[in-house]
Amino acid sequence: MAKEIETVSAPSAIGPYSQGVKSGNMLFLSGQIPIEPALGEVVPGGIEAQTRQVLKNLGEVLKEGGATFGHVVKTTVYLKDLKKFPEMNSLYAEYFTPPYPARVTVEVSELPKGVEIEIDAIAVID
Repeated sequence: MAKEIETVSAPSAIGPYSQGVKSGNMLFLSGQIPIEPALGEVVPGGIEAQTRQVLKNLGEVLKEGGATFGHVVKTTVYLKDLKKFPEMNSLYAEYFTPPYPARVTVEVSELPKGVEIEIDAIAVID
């Protein structure tokens, strides 16, 4: 049976979805955008500030689900501008260690609230 994962330490869902869902030993995290949860606002700054906030938000949902970045096996990164990949990738590498999760990175024409990045994840908890 699936269990909803929700924390006030990450932005609330802005639609009919959960921050995360735990099913068995798997944890599925919805895409996080760079919203500072306490303010409910997009963080100011460019791709670096936004990437840090997205990863921080993902970390909070992982924690609530009993996982860490080390449990993540797959991510999808959505970038508004693929030219900003090097900056995102550098910060991403601060949060993930070998064996790195499988990853897809795509450029999209638009993201919610006009942000530059969104990341979702799948984790397996031993």
